[in-house]
Amino acid sequence: MGGSIFVGGGGEGYGTPQELLLKYGNRHGLIAGATGTGKTVTLQILAESFSAQGVPVFLSDVKGDLSGLAKAGSEDAKTHDSFVGRAATIGLSDYRYEAFPVTFWDLYGQQGHPIRTTVAEMGPLLLSQFLGLTEVQEGVLNVAFRVADEQGLPLLDLKDLQSLLVWCGENAEALTLRYGNISRASVGAIQRALLVLENQGGAKLFGEPALELSDMMRTDADGRGRISILAADVLMAAPKLYATFLLWLLSELFEELPEVGNPDKPKFVFFFDEAHLLFDDAPKALVDKVEQVARLIRSKGVGIYFVTQNPDDIPEDILGQLGNRVQHALRAFTARDQKALRRASETYRANPRFEIIDAIKEVGTGEAVTSFLEEKGVPGVAERTLIRPPSSHLGPIAPQERAGIVAASPLAGKYETVLDRESAFEILTQRAEEAAAQAEAAERAEAEAQAREKAERDAERGGFAKARRYEGKSYTRSTRGAQSGGLGETVTKLVIQELKGTTGRRIVRGILGGMFKGR
Repeated sequence: MGGSIFVGGGGEGYGTPQELLLKYGNRHGLIAGATGTGKTVTLQILAESFSAQGVPVFLSDVKGDLSGLAKAGSEDAKTHDSFVGRAATIGLSDYRYEAFPVTFWDLYGQQGHPIRTTVAEMGPLLLSQFLGLTEVQEGVLNVAFRVADEQGLPLLDLKDLQSLLVWCGENAEALTLRYGNISRASVGAIQRALLVLENQGGAKLFGEPALELSDMMRTDADGRGRISILAADVLMAAPKLYATFLLWLLSELFEELPEVGNPDKPKFVFFFDEAHLLFDDAPKALVDKVEQVARLIRSKGVGIYFVTQNPDDIPEDILGQLGNRVQHALRAFTARDQKALRRASETYRANPRFEIIDAIKEVGTGEAVTSFLEEKGVPGVAERTLIRPPSSHLGPIAPQERAGIVAASPLAGKYETVLDRESAFEILTQRAEEAAAQAEAAERAEAEAQAREKAERDAERGGFAKARRYEGKSYTRSTRGAQSGGLGETVTKLVIQELKGTTGRRIVRGILGGMFKGR
């Protein structure tokens, strides 16, 4: 059907064919189930189907299996017979193998186009969660962002933030008077967290050129939506980085996309695999933000599909907004598992033909209990469903095949070269250099002034010494001249001559001054 996606059906013992109505594709969804029950294949066939309907898709490839979307399935594959047999069983008459338009992305730039954002776009709330900061440290980080805005300091990469924090630490006393207490200890704690992030390779997330969302919302020449695949197998070693990045991407979609009301099909579909990582130990402020985004982003034509092992991983307020559901098998080995199983079964619309709680325990690999929104947005009755087989290759493609797709991508070369334009680091460095130059000039001027004063003092001392030399010479001359003119006359002439000079006048002033003081 043109207005729906065929998800699966069944033969004997199964219910009616299950379809996801495209006009409700932005009402979000859930794919849940224990490891090995078929969640990844369900994600794959939904991504294929949205793409075929012209809807761009984003998903994260946690295990490396989803790169197969870029390659058609093969009749030589071991799964061929079972796939063809299943297609016949569920009534999928036009089943065929097909490749889909894929764009590979990688935060580390190794398995796809580099993907970045700026520190300013990430914002203090997400960054604080990402770094695991305390409430006090988050407050200091908020001050740093405020200072950056007020002083025109662009925060693009980690060194921008690190240099700004140094400046805040040096000016903590002045900033405290305006914004509240800023301790050097808090600044130091944030710097240490940034250092850990840098050592883990997280610095590659921040910088330019930053991701343009329009590059993830493309269609190919045939009108099929491009599937953006984020390589997350290495990224999963830093789960906070993974969760924070995906939440940032959701927030950017929410902020930038216009309202579209109730479109005939989604403008964009976002699959959040390993969704429990988003909510593990998350503060209430962050959970509230996710709930707000999930509630409001559907009006912008974006559908969010959470993929996780257990529905219990999703907060109840968010779980209630997920209208399209595919529940693979759950195992109830512990009391907690049994409680989660009961809770999961209670979120479905009852089917009189079977007990939902039993069906969730019994469905096999590639089977699920499904429920999709029907006309007027009403949840459909739960059904046991055989999930349709994928048209693309099941499993990862070879590294050389991936490299060829990246090289032929319409985005090749756009994000590969890092751009380092003037930002907070350069501006603060320039200010520091100018301040140092001014300080050096002031020191030099002071040294020159001191040198001049010393020269003047030396000149004064030289004048007194000259007077003493003249006195000695006059005595000698007077001795010699006693024969011709007398001692008293000669000395008198010399003294009068000396007193006419500058040093003489100073001596006179000194003597007179002393006399007046004596009176």
